[in-house]
Amino acid sequence: MNATVRMAWLVNRLRCMSVPEMAYRLRQAAAIGLARHTSGRTPPPLPRALTLEVRGAPALERPEIDALLLDAERIEAGHVVLFGERRFDVGVPTAWNRDPETGVVAPPLYRGDIAISDRELVGDIKHVWELNRHLHLVTLAQAWALTGEQRWLKALASNLRSWFEACPPLTGPNWTSPMELGIRLVNWSLVWQLVGGERSALFEGEAGRRLHAGWLDSIHAHCRTIARHLSRHSSANNHLIGELAGLYAGAVTWPCWKESKDWQALARRELEQEAQAQFSRDGVNREQAFGYHMFSCEFLFVAGLLGQAGNQPFSRSYWAVLQRALRFLRSVRDVDGGLPMVGDADDGCVFRLHAGSGPGHAGPDRAAQLLALGDTVFGGQPDHHPGVRWLLHALPGARPDCDPHEIDTGWSFPDGGYLLFGNHFGEANEIKGMLDCGPLGYLGIAAHGHADALSLTLSVAGEACLVDPGTYSYWQDQKWRDYFRGTSAHNTVRIDGLDQSVSGGRFMWLRKARASIERMPASHHEFDFRGSHDGYTRLPDPVLHLRSVRFDGASNTLTVRDEVAAKKAHKVETFWHFAPGLDVRLTSQGLSVRGKRFVLQMQASGDDLHLELVRGAENPPLGWHSAAYEAKEPCEVLRITTVSSAVPIDCRFTITFVDDK
Repeated sequence: MNATVRMAWLVNRLRCMSVPEMAYRLRQAAAIGLARHTSGRTPPPLPRALTLEVRGAPALERPEIDALLLDAERIEAGHVVLFGERRFDVGVPTAWNRDPETGVVAPPLYRGDIAISDRELVGDIKHVWELNRHLHLVTLAQAWALTGEQRWLKALASNLRSWFEACPPLTGPNWTSPMELGIRLVNWSLVWQLVGGERSALFEGEAGRRLHAGWLDSIHAHCRTIARHLSRHSSANNHLIGELAGLYAGAVTWPCWKESKDWQALARRELEQEAQAQFSRDGVNREQAFGYHMFSCEFLFVAGLLGQAGNQPFSRSYWAVLQRALRFLRSVRDVDGGLPMVGDADDGCVFRLHAGSGPGHAGPDRAAQLLALGDTVFGGQPDHHPGVRWLLHALPGARPDCDPHEIDTGWSFPDGGYLLFGNHFGEANEIKGMLDCGPLGYLGIAAHGHADALSLTLSVAGEACLVDPGTYSYWQDQKWRDYFRGTSAHNTVRIDGLDQSVSGGRFMWLRKARASIERMPASHHEFDFRGSHDGYTRLPDPVLHLRSVRFDGASNTLTVRDEVAAKKAHKVETFWHFAPGLDVRLTSQGLSVRGKRFVLQMQASGDDLHLELVRGAENPPLGWHSAAYEAKEPCEVLRITTVSSAVPIDCRFTITFVDDK
């Protein structure tokens, strides 16, 4: 980041801060500077580590065992999965401070002196952090639990020793983010239990005792650093939940120091508070990003299960938040398990306990795992999912006190900002659409929200049709970050070539469009909605965008009317993004879209409309879809353009199932 860009970012960031936040940031900067000169010596630990007497492995099918051991062999050879199913050669011993994508090795500087956005200095910090979350070390512990073979303990010990040597406390890129420390503590806690805890063969002999001592030293430094640098004010999003969950895992698993009791109490108290604050009353994560909805749920589940295992259960209201969050997640998935890619997602997860892929992604189906976890923890159903079996095996405890009726599905989530429309939910001939009528994001910077007010998505028979674009990357060229989070990448309206909301940086919005519901539908199959947003009232000639959405279940017809209210004429663009793989054709009669089991016909009406299909344009970007982090592919986008101050654009979609012909 050059000096000019850095200064612009700093000015914008200050604009998003309150006076109390500015004071907090100054205190944090002073604390970081002071820590450089203070001793990092760890007080001697007490022998109080939590050992849950985990023995062996849960019951697994042979293919599950084979897949896990194959993954362990690859990890042993230095080939590690990052971001879903992208496998990288990270070396043996692992090059912990090297970006496996670019090969850039970050310098061993004090954490406060490392500019993590400087690609020449650290490479892509997301790749470095992802490796150092140590999800793959849990796989080695699982292999040991399955087989009892010493090779897996040896590989695990080698990885831990090399990490302690390469990443001493407060030094290097892996100490720059408290949330990353939190994720590492969660996975270390899982490793600890799976290898037998305090009495593990990992700690036998002089070398084992040194490993044990070095590990506890690092754990103490992790907990202390997190507790001193919790994300606050406008940064208190999923990062704060992750930091608190990691601190709780560290304090509960290793209550070995006089500070441990205070760390545990702090983390527990604030996790209870943040669970309520960061999820709406109807179960939607307030970051308006479905990837981070799952991410936060994973953190909350791990902390809650640790509380159960340690006989210090979280409250009924804490678990109710997770129940409502899973209800929303279950509701928005289509019949084949597809999930709209609303808001940011980086494919990062808190734990990875099984090999497998999800719909539309190369990596594991995290939504399916979370829902299966909920079915077991809340509904008492058998733990049929291998990842769930491993998690509950590593963290055994009584099931929490919860409301057994919070497990159904719904279609209306107005507090969170999403409404579903369609027919035959959960059946083979399902039509499921989702309308976004919520806020841009959470807190002052709304870091992970997209400029997608009044956008909608649609799947038919479990096949994605009208899609959200995904994220692609946080740190590629700025034009790609701006595009994928911008208005033209979503199924909504853009005015005068401007985004609905005003960006102030890669993870910052300065002015946020606010959506309002003006007519609430009565049901998902007879859906009649009207709403608006104020994102373009900032223009010299203010523009109000109004959208009406109707779905008629009897005829499987979706009608969308877009109106603009302004004094002068403006350039109006409506975008419709179609999933890659669909056969999309523009004809004189309108648009025809063919999927595996359906045909969608669209007719557009209005004054002086110009219709064009765009695919894979780069300057400026338009017509792209990202199913996984750091991956993108072209998709067809219908752009409808006109110049108007009042005349509406009507788009009528008629859906026919191929089997019905």
